[in-house]
Amino acid sequence: MTSAAARPPAADAVTTDIPGRLDRLPWSRWHWRVVIALGIAWVLDGLEVTLVGSIGSVLERPDTLALTAAQVGAAGSLYIAGAVVGALLFGRLADRLGRKRLFIVTLIVYAAATLATALSPGFAFFAACRFFTGLGIGGEYAAINSAIDELVPARVRGRVNLAINGSFWIGAALGAGLSLVLLDPRVIGPVAGWRVGFGLGAVLALAILLVRRDVPESPRWLAAHGRGEEAERILARIEAEVRAEHGALPPVTAEPGALRPASPSLRHVAQVLLQRFRRRSVVALGLMVSQAFFYNAIFFTYSLVLTRFHHVPEGRVALYIFPFALGNVLGPLLLGPLFDSWGRRRMIGLTYGLSGIGLAVTGWAFMEGHLDAMTQALAWSAVFFLASAAASSAYLTVSEVFPLEMRALAISLFYAVGTGAGGFAAPWIFGLLIESGSRAAVAAGYAVGAAMVIAAGLVAWRWGVDAERRSLEEVSAL
Repeated sequence: MTSAAARPPAADAVTTDIPGRLDRLPWSRWHWRVVIALGIAWVLDGLEVTLVGSIGSVLERPDTLALTAAQVGAAGSLYIAGAVVGALLFGRLADRLGRKRLFIVTLIVYAAATLATALSPGFAFFAACRFFTGLGIGGEYAAINSAIDELVPARVRGRVNLAINGSFWIGAALGAGLSLVLLDPRVIGPVAGWRVGFGLGAVLALAILLVRRDVPESPRWLAAHGRGEEAERILARIEAEVRAEHGALPPVTAEPGALRPASPSLRHVAQVLLQRFRRRSVVALGLMVSQAFFYNAIFFTYSLVLTRFHHVPEGRVALYIFPFALGNVLGPLLLGPLFDSWGRRRMIGLTYGLSGIGLAVTGWAFMEGHLDAMTQALAWSAVFFLASAAASSAYLTVSEVFPLEMRALAISLFYAVGTGAGGFAAPWIFGLLIESGSRAAVAAGYAVGAAMVIAAGLVAWRWGVDAERRSLEEVSAL
């Protein structure tokens, strides 16, 4: 790769000590507030996906929306399509207009769309609302991953990023619990319960909106856009709050660095991704596509496997989501610190490789009939303890290895490709395999997913970037 010395900053780049001042800050209550306010987006995504999956059969009832199975599936595809479009649209805008504007706007889009979903009179309106809900969620990924990486100290960036991305499964568990309660005839019942579920999602989003107003714009982004005085004011307020909690701050050890002018042309973005950082792009693409296929293959057909092969009643499927969600939450939380201490390449390769082996073994056991509904759920929980950390590390990789001026757009591009490929292909393929009624056919599909993540892990082990404990500016100059 080209060295930093051989690639001097552009003549109009901004030289500043802002990155060093942000990275030297001790972890504080201020960091906790920012992480919770921004990271809740993944909880909302998990809530949406699981809630829709849990109420799919309810929406087919004549006293609700009277949808067909195909229409339920189409609504799910439109949600994914909206997420892809939202990532591409808002990712570009987050680089041009700022992180804060976009993570406020995207949350408003999500809240309005999910509230409208609760008021749906029929399929067309419901499907349109699902698209716009996905639009907001997709936009959240780019703006929030950028903001978090630019505000969190480098020494803990890995564990924080993984924990936030893993919080999707807190939302999944919440969605499963909501569906059990709201659809219970003794509480609200299926006719109105599904509407209340979406309405509660909108209320939660509006509450988060109030909290997010206090999250500042990224000082890194402001400085790169020539708004140095505003960046200094924000950073001074952050330092004052952290100093009040911890006392005197550590000295800035990093040399002042150059922030390149922001809002590059699409031609420049293509040159960076396809030429200057070609290996990084290959690694990022492999990680994102393989984890998307891996996850969507299992999660979007989770209920089908339980009901068709293990004969679990539809009303009890949500109960099996809890152990699955628990494994997915604990993986990033417990393994995340190792991504900062042991290193990115080693941990990405290890988690991808072991999760692939675990899925292959689970697929074999399923094919041979060694698993019942509970042991199947527990086996997947163990596999996804590793796979959740692996998938979260894919988002971490994309968000930290590309330059600031195109960070949000890079996140959105790889998210869109990964989500588009895995989101559309995997559920459809596995739906066909499950429809065949053949355990061997389903196990063969699991084997394909396992091979994909193992291959991606090997590529990352060989060509990944040692980004642990390095500033974002240092990583982009490697």
